[in-house]
Amino acid sequence: MNTKLIEKTEKGAKIEVFVPFGKSMLESEDLIQEAVNEVGAMATEEVLKDFDTDGSPIEMGDVTFYSKTAKVDKKYETPYGPVTIGRYVYQSSKGGSTFCPLDQNARIITSSTPRFAKIVSHKYSAKGGREVCNDLEISNGRQIAKSFVQNISETVGSIALLKEESWHYKTPKLDKKVTSISIGLDATCMYVVENGYREAMVGTISLYDSQCERLHTTYIAERPEYGKGTFLSRFEREIKNVQKVYPNATDVGLADGAKDNWAFLQAHTSIQTIDFYHVTGYIGKAASVMFKDDKQKEEWISTSCHNLKHKQGAAKKILAEIIDFPQGNLSKENKEKINSTITYFSNNILKMRYSKNVKNKLPIGSGVTEAACKVIVKQRLCCSGMKWKDRGAGIVLSLRCMERTEGRWDQFWNKIDQYGVPSFRKVS
Repeated sequence: MNTKLIEKTEKGAKIEVFVPFGKSMLESEDLIQEAVNEVGAMATEEVLKDFDTDGSPIEMGDVTFYSKTAKVDKKYETPYGPVTIGRYVYQSSKGGSTFCPLDQNARIITSSTPRFAKIVSHKYSAKGGREVCNDLEISNGRQIAKSFVQNISETVGSIALLKEESWHYKTPKLDKKVTSISIGLDATCMYVVENGYREAMVGTISLYDSQCERLHTTYIAERPEYGKGTFLSRFEREIKNVQKVYPNATDVGLADGAKDNWAFLQAHTSIQTIDFYHVTGYIGKAASVMFKDDKQKEEWISTSCHNLKHKQGAAKKILAEIIDFPQGNLSKENKEKINSTITYFSNNILKMRYSKNVKNKLPIGSGVTEAACKVIVKQRLCCSGMKWKDRGAGIVLSLRCMERTEGRWDQFWNKIDQYGVPSFRKVS
C-alpha cells in the first residue's frame, strides 16, 4: 500500500493512495479496507498535530506551566489504526502533575481519540471485551487488546457517573404532548464476585401521550448495594428533572408487590397502581384451585380480568369470591395458592385502580420496567459463567442505560466534545 500526504492546509489535507485489487472480491475488499485505514490514520495524525501548542509557557490561574525541552512521543488509538506523534508535555516549576494540551484539546480519552472511544465503549455496553476485539477486527480491520477495550470503556463509564449531577440531558423533542409519566423500579439478581447472587436495581421513567402511548423512556440502573441508597438518590434526581420539564403531567407509580418499592413511589407520584399483569397472575393461581373444569376456569379468569380492568370495585368482589371458596378439603399446596392470593389482594387492593386509569388513559402495567431488568442487566451481565466486580458492573450498567435511553448517548458525547475530560496525571 502506498499512501502519501500531498498537501495540508488549515481546511484539510490532500492524501494520495494507491489501492491494489486482489484476485477475488473478498480479497479486494480487504485491501480496500486497509487503504481506508491508512488514509484515516494519516489524516488523523495531521489533525492531532493541530491540537498541540507551540511549546510556549501556559498560564493556568496563578501557576505557569512550562513545556519539556523536547516533544514526548505518544501512541494514540484511532478508528483506523494506531498513530504515534510527538507532543508537548507541561509541568510547573515546582514539579508535580504533568499536563498535555494536545490530549485536552483533542478530547483524548486515556490513549484513544474520542470517536474510537465512543465506538469501543458502545460495543462494550452490548458485549464482552473479547467479542468487541473480534468485532472490530472483522468489521474495521482493527486489532486491539482486550485490556484496551476494558480500560477505555471503564474510563467512559466513570466520566458518565462522575458528571451525572452536573451534566443534564434533555428529553428528545417529542411529536406529541406528554400527559402522564409512569415511574417504576424493580430488582433483578446478578452474580457478584465474593458476594454471590445479589440484587441490581433498575428504574424507568416513561412518558405517555393522551392515548396512553409510550413516547420515551429513561433508564437508570445500579449495581448491587446494601440499602440501595446510591440507586434511589440517582433515580430521585432523574425523576425530579423529568417532572420539572412536565409539571402538568400525571405521575403514576407502577411496580409489583414489593413493599420497599412502594415506600419510594408514594413519595414521588400522585397515583400508585400495582402492575395489572401481576394481579392477573394471582387470579390465575386461585382459579387453578377453584375450578376443576377447564372451560369454567378460563371463563372465570377472563371475566374477572375484564371486570378488574374496566369496572370500579371489581377487585373487592374478586377478593370476596376467593375468600368465600371453601378450603376444607384442599391440599396444603392448594391452600397456599388461595391464601397467597388473598394476602396479595388484601395488601394491594387500594392500588388496583385500573378502571380509573383506563378511563383517564393512564398506564396500568410495569412491563417496561420488567423488560428493562432483562435488557439492561440480564442480557449483558448474566450470561453463562459471568462474574462481576462492583466497579465493572457499575460501569457497564452506566453505559447500557445511556445507550438505551434515546438521545442520551449522543448528548453525552456532545458534552465530552464541549467540555473535554480530565487530562492531568501524576509523575511516576
